[in-house]
Amino acid sequence: MLVPTGTGPQYMTGETPINIDTKEYNHPYKKLSIQVGLNGLSFCVMDTIAHKVLFSDALEFKTTSTPYLVLKELKKLIDVHELRKHRFAEVGVVHKNHLYCLVPKALFDKNELANYLKFNTKILANDHIVYDILPHQELVCVYIPFTNINNFIFDCFGEFEFKHNSAVLLQTLFQQKNNKPSCYVHVGKKTMEIAVLEQKSLKLYNQFDYKTKEDFLYYILFTYEQLELNTEEVKLRLFGKIEEDDPLFEICYQYIKKVSVFVPKNALFSQGEEEDRSIDLTLLSSL
Repeated sequence: MLVPTGTGPQYMTGETPINIDTKEYNHPYKKLSIQVGLNGLSFCVMDTIAHKVLFSDALEFKTTSTPYLVLKELKKLIDVHELRKHRFAEVGVVHKNHLYCLVPKALFDKNELANYLKFNTKILANDHIVYDILPHQELVCVYIPFTNINNFIFDCFGEFEFKHNSAVLLQTLFQQKNNKPSCYVHVGKKTMEIAVLEQKSLKLYNQFDYKTKEDFLYYILFTYEQLELNTEEVKLRLFGKIEEDDPLFEICYQYIKKVSVFVPKNALFSQGEEEDRSIDLTLLSSL
């Protein structure tokens, strides 16, 4: 969604900057993507013509933060890289939080947004509820964005698009080939997102916080059990902050036969180079 137009409101209340030639930086095809969450934040600048990430940075919090403190850290990150001095063709923000739900399009009514969220999210009187329609899918993501973050980004860059992390991630996974049921797990340092897809149909999507590798395995095995997925047949595809020698991968391999580290196909960018593997998928997919 776009601020100040669209379904969003008109206005919502490394330590060394990287030197990039000003003319190159202000090229009309350079885009900025920012992801914000209570466990960390990140950004990347991408040349969508050359299909190349120019640079990126990220910050992970030691403990779960608050929207107020996240904004303070985002201001520092933007100031360090002097991003406000430069122009971008487009700016996108991805909100990563648990304040969301997925609604079948056939049941969606934009006048009932609060009713979709009230059963699993505490809603405050001043919360601004918005929604993302997933293109080519019969799904709508209803969520509460970080309003203070949107205010700040609008002050810095003017009009911008914002989406929920789940909408961006699912749209990318729907582009993969899923003739048979597949379980995808997007791995973060403290969070995990599980999506089960068969062909173009979503069987399950959820986010979990985990502390140990046993927690991580539990949520996956519970998903297999609830959906009656065969651990000998249904592929488990892990992606994000994980490699094959990771303890998370190793413990999954003990219980699920077909486990692999997965690099989702992205229409805009190929994560072929090792230094780019740390860039969050949703940052790239949102551009």
